[in-house]
Amino acid sequence: MGLPEINITFATKGQTAIQRSARGIVACILKDNTEDGAAETVYTSLADVDFEHWSQRNYEYLKLILAGGPSKVLVLRIKDDAADYTAALKTLKSRTWNYLTIPSLTTEQTAPVVAWIKQARDSDHKTYKAVLANTTADHEGIINLTTGSIATDLAPSDTCTAAEYCSRIAGVLAGLPLSRSSTYYELTDITSAAVPDDPDARIDKGELVIIDDNGTYKIGRGVNSLTSYTEDKGKDMAKIKIVEGVDLYRDDISATFAQQYVGKVVNNYDHKQALVAAIDNYHKQLAGNVLDPDYDSTVAVDIDAQRAYLEDHGTDTSEMEDIDIAKANTGSTVYLVCSVKFVDAMEDLTLRVNM
Repeated sequence: MGLPEINITFATKGQTAIQRSARGIVACILKDNTEDGAAETVYTSLADVDFEHWSQRNYEYLKLILAGGPSKVLVLRIKDDAADYTAALKTLKSRTWNYLTIPSLTTEQTAPVVAWIKQARDSDHKTYKAVLANTTADHEGIINLTTGSIATDLAPSDTCTAAEYCSRIAGVLAGLPLSRSSTYYELTDITSAAVPDDPDARIDKGELVIIDDNGTYKIGRGVNSLTSYTEDKGKDMAKIKIVEGVDLYRDDISATFAQQYVGKVVNNYDHKQALVAAIDNYHKQLAGNVLDPDYDSTVAVDIDAQRAYLEDHGTDTSEMEDIDIAKANTGSTVYLVCSVKFVDAMEDLTLRVNM
């Protein structure tokens, strides 16, 4: 394997980041006993959906999702009388997707799904997200839609609850590019909705709300349910666009490392520096719509982590220079540290007029 291929791969991923971010995958779990329906199906357009294999309402849920323009919809079918969604979630853990929606999920049933998403993101390093209704999760992986009683042309058989309309929101979020946020996204399918009287307060509480802007229904602000900020998860992580950028970044680097480095490249200083150079090139390609072009994005061998590794393995590093630490053998582990700043979209305006 020639090392220049690594640079090409990272550069290509950076160049296509916006296009790829706009073609996300929605995972959907539907309760349906219709005969001859497959347990697992993938749809790329409404034309792919066989109406006879779904109930009328489930067909409308698929319309809601696909109207947002995701690259595909992965649908898992479970029985109407299924006690929970455990088996379906287990299946989803081995699939690739971005946003989960479960239209039949009740508020009382959200807790296991929230716990599953948190485990997947925090411990298993997955980049899954779920759009749920009336769920105070305080986590960047959960989008909490709280607007209900939604009449939509896409599901005319009955007014949608917030849980049902999560299907539409999941499709929208999967279909949006990273060059824009979901804030003020126009939901032209809505004819009426129980919009909140206090949208600002609800948004501050981590709720995704729908507003009526002079007769046009829109997403109020593209936020997830995170409201408790820490050093690792600051206020920026409450923005869906920022989290999407972070997830894309993580997935690109992890996937490229797994495909082109693991087991194929000797873990010495020269090859570590080649990886550093490739990621630095990736940063340059992301500058603009994903990374802040005015921020000095950096990547380097993590001296502190390598020092800790050496100390743990019996090497006294007190007299070692940083370059010696960087060149030291760290077994099969590559320790790198990056510093980047993700860029948001324009959402607020402060205008001072001098007269």
